[in-house]
Amino acid sequence: MPLPYSQSCENNKAAIAVILESAFSQSSHVLEVGSGSGQHAVHFAKLLPHLTWQTSDQVEYHAGINAWLNESPSTNLQQPLALDVLKPWPIDPVAHPVIDAIFTANTLHIMSKEMVKAFFNGVGQYLSVHGQLCVYGPFNYQGQYSSDSNRNFDGWLAAQNPQSAIRDFEWILQLAAEQQLTLIAEFSMPANNQILHFEKRA
Repeated sequence: MPLPYSQSCENNKAAIAVILESAFSQSSHVLEVGSGSGQHAVHFAKLLPHLTWQTSDQVEYHAGINAWLNESPSTNLQQPLALDVLKPWPIDPVAHPVIDAIFTANTLHIMSKEMVKAFFNGVGQYLSVHGQLCVYGPFNYQGQYSSDSNRNFDGWLAAQNPQSAIRDFEWILQLAAEQQLTLIAEFSMPANNQILHFEKRA
């Protein structure tokens, strides 16, 4: 099949990689939630060879992810798990004895609020103590858009799916805190996006 292609992935992968190189420097096994086109996975796996990079997404995206994995194989890159955040996560404690890092990009604003809550519940369940979580995407602060482009993007999201929306930074911190996740760094990224870097403290 033709390789799926996301221009935003192509645009942001280098900037994200700089952050992940530091944030995941002591990690060994990363679960990427919502691998999408697969472009991020193949790029980061090659740049960060000390990591086992586990892709995942809903089944409808697996063919595209596997096409990228076949096009740019890496020994540390694993075929996607069928992961729907609203269902039990397919994490086998034998195959995945330790998940000490989780990465997700451009997902929380696509998910419904129920799905965002379920995502953090899953992170709380499967991320090991002292594990790292990095979330990439746009956020609102104190209920305000950080840019006109984000305001326009939020309107576009609502037109596609009324349950999708740019999420409030403060709400994300609340959900994280409920799972013993502490924000340890925040990075401004291209195109009015952020990376929120959390550590699980208990």
